[in-house]
Amino acid sequence: MLTILGRTSSINVRKVLWTCDELALDYQQEMWGHGFQSTHQPAFLALNPNAQVPVLRDGEFVLWESNAICRYLAGGPPGSALYPQERRARADVDRWMDWQLGDLNSAWRYLFNARMRNTPAEPDRTLLAESEASWNHHLTLLARRLEQTGAYVTGHEFTLADIVLGLSVHRWLMTPVSRPSLPAIDRYYDRLRERPAFARYATQQWP
Repeated sequence: MLTILGRTSSINVRKVLWTCDELALDYQQEMWGHGFQSTHQPAFLALNPNAQVPVLRDGEFVLWESNAICRYLAGGPPGSALYPQERRARADVDRWMDWQLGDLNSAWRYLFNARMRNTPAEPDRTLLAESEASWNHHLTLLARRLEQTGAYVTGHEFTLADIVLGLSVHRWLMTPVSRPSLPAIDRYYDRLRERPAFARYATQQWP
């Protein structure tokens, strides 16, 4: 039995839960993190010294880092549709997952934390403007990609890249920010909303 450690309100935990749902994997979830068990407890630190969720336990195997967990879960049958076996197709999925984790997350971090988490309590207006501009720039890049593919991030098939980026798009749409008109993003979001797992792990109360 797979065990996922982490609170559902975490966007990174929801990546993993959505992946499990798409793959019809059985798992149990233990709530750790803000509002639940502290990730600074020795028992958790023994699994992930970074004190961050999610963590996956698969028997004796322990894995942390959300995108790595998603890749692990989808790395073999029945996960080939989400994470293709063909080398170049898989590399394309990896590229967009890494872009989400590095470039896109860096863009929104200051603004999102200030507006949604009140951290810092008195944000710097210049840094807010820079974060907003960077966030919108990266979503514009994603929109251009979606205009090229006409469907999902790597083409006509739904993949792991759409799980991690779909949650990011939802966060952008739910955060108070001056957004440019990006019809390709709107169409993409509507397409994702047709998936039952998206409704469970993206469109509820979590930004």
